[in-house]
Amino acid sequence: MNKIRWGILSTANIAQKRLIPAIQASVDGEVVALASRNAEQAALAASALGIARSHGSYEALLADPEIDAIYNPLPNHLHVDWSLKALAAGKHVLCEKPLGLDCADAERLARAAKAEPRLKVMEAFMYRFHPQWLLAQKHLRAGDLGQVRHIHSRFAYNNPDPDNIRNRADIPGGGGLMDIGCYSISSARWVYGSEPLRVVGHMSALPGFDVDCITSGLLEFPDGTASFTCSTKTEPGQWLDIQAEQGSLQMAWPFNPEPGRDNLMWVQRQGAREEFCHTGIDQYRLMIDALQRSMLDNTPVPTPLSDALANMRVIDALVASAREGRWITLD
Repeated sequence: MNKIRWGILSTANIAQKRLIPAIQASVDGEVVALASRNAEQAALAASALGIARSHGSYEALLADPEIDAIYNPLPNHLHVDWSLKALAAGKHVLCEKPLGLDCADAERLARAAKAEPRLKVMEAFMYRFHPQWLLAQKHLRAGDLGQVRHIHSRFAYNNPDPDNIRNRADIPGGGGLMDIGCYSISSARWVYGSEPLRVVGHMSALPGFDVDCITSGLLEFPDGTASFTCSTKTEPGQWLDIQAEQGSLQMAWPFNPEPGRDNLMWVQRQGAREEFCHTGIDQYRLMIDALQRSMLDNTPVPTPLSDALANMRVIDALVASAREGRWITLD
C-alpha cells in the first residue's frame, strides 16, 4: 500500500475546511470518496473539493472496497456507532472528539478496536501535533520551569443559532463542555502527565438554550491544579497559562488557531521572557501525517484510545459534579 485511501463520513464543515485539505496535502494519503445522506449534496461537495467519488449514504461509503480509512466528523451521538460500523467494514478510523457521549459509550469502541488490532483507531485531538505544544512539552519534560503547580485555560466562541446541533438539547452531546471544554481537560492531563484525583464543575445554560453555554471546572492533580472556562456564547478567544515553581508558559491561541495566524508562545524563567512564534502551521496535516505512518507501518497510533477514555472519565465527572453540586473523586 503506497497511500492511505480515505472516505469522509458526511459533508461536515470541519471535514471540508480542515481535514480534507490536510489529507490532500499529505504525502501518504488521498481522499477518494465522500458521503452524505443527500446524494446531490455529496456530489456537489465532492466536485468542489476535487474528490473522485461520492456516495448518497454512509452505508455505501463503508461498503466501498477502495477505501482504507474513514474520517468520522458526525455529531457526537453518532461517533461510536458509525466508527463501529467502519471497523466492522475493515476500515481504519479517525473519529472526531469527544470519542463518545460518555465513558461507557466510548468503551464500546475501545473494545471493538482492541479486537481488531490491525486496524487503527484514534481520536482527533489535533492540537497535540502543533509545534508550539511539542516545544512546550520539551520545556516541561526537561524540567526547565520546575514543577507545574497550576494551569488555566479558556476557549470561547459565539454560536447563537438555536438550530445548530451544539445548541439543541433534543440531540445528545451538545453544549460547550463536549465541544470545546474537552480541549482544556485533555491539555491539562497532558501537561501534568497524570490523571486528576477529583474535580468540581459548574455548567450554565442561558435564556433560550437548554445546553451548557458556559462551563467552568477545577481539576485537582497529584502535583497541582488546573482550571478552565469554555463558552459558546461570548467573544471568540483562547488562552493557556501554565504556572510552575521556577517559571511560566503562556500560549495565545493554544487549541485551534485560525489558518495564517501567528501562534505566539511565551516562556518565562529566571526573570527572562522569551517569545516563540509559529506561522503557517497546519496541525491537522501534522496529525494526519503521523496517523497515516502508523497505518502504513502497522505501529501504535500517536494517541491511544486509553487517552480518549481517560478524558471522557473526567468529562463524566464534571457533568456529575455540576448536577450534584459537589466534588467528584475519580477512581
